[in-house]
Amino acid sequence: MIVQSNGAYVYQGNSLIVPEDTPDALIHKETAPELIEKAFAGINNIDSFTVPSLDGQAGISSFVIPEGDLPVGWKSIPLRQALGIMTGGTIAGGQGPVGRILRSYHISQWRKDSLFCGSCGAPNRDADSGIVARQCSACGRLEFPRISPAVITIITNEKGEAVLAHNKNFTSNFYSLIAGFNEAGENLEETVAREIKEEINISVKDIRYILSQPWPFPGSLMLGFSAHYNGGELKPDGIEIDDARWFSREALPSLPPSASVSRFLINLWVTGKL
Repeated sequence: MIVQSNGAYVYQGNSLIVPEDTPDALIHKETAPELIEKAFAGINNIDSFTVPSLDGQAGISSFVIPEGDLPVGWKSIPLRQALGIMTGGTIAGGQGPVGRILRSYHISQWRKDSLFCGSCGAPNRDADSGIVARQCSACGRLEFPRISPAVITIITNEKGEAVLAHNKNFTSNFYSLIAGFNEAGENLEETVAREIKEEINISVKDIRYILSQPWPFPGSLMLGFSAHYNGGELKPDGIEIDDARWFSREALPSLPPSASVSRFLINLWVTGKL
């Protein structure tokens, strides 16, 4: 393995891998080539790649190592946790060092899912054109990184309360906002209304776009909205959502991490900006 760059990000599963002595203030920086070469040269099945940055800076090099014990002197940081550290408690956007990590990690996940052609099943290879794409070795079909638009919405009522919901996969007392993927044939406002009706049985009005966030868990683009309660009885679907309640600003459960668009929307409401 030869690292031909000024540095690279190293991933394993859903975690960022960095030297053990890396302080929190520096985990956003690419790891030096000589350190990567020394630590991982003997490991098989490493996927390495470089993608162009989106801000005119140097390309982004990354290594994805297989599951297993790390070499001595290295540590694993769950990427969601790392984003919170890197952003200092603000929303993780697509610019600067955070954007480089979000982009390279997104591509790393897509590469694992695009090993074979979706048309004929033959192995894919990296496209020769210099763009970020895979090309089928048999039929020539090009495949580009998948980006799945998903809406997430903070719903408020006339009392100044907001709906927070508990997904069956969440830990106890952890609540977030209603979210879901855009379906073919829908505009985003229709997705907002449908997901809310399906998951908690209420209708909304005054749907308004707030902001977006790249969120590669998996390859999503989160589109944040606000909406106002317009009727219906709050009732979880029992499939994804097992509890949903109106909360006041003074009595909140455990909330999403600070680097997420969900927490950004909640904070807007808590501070009276919605």
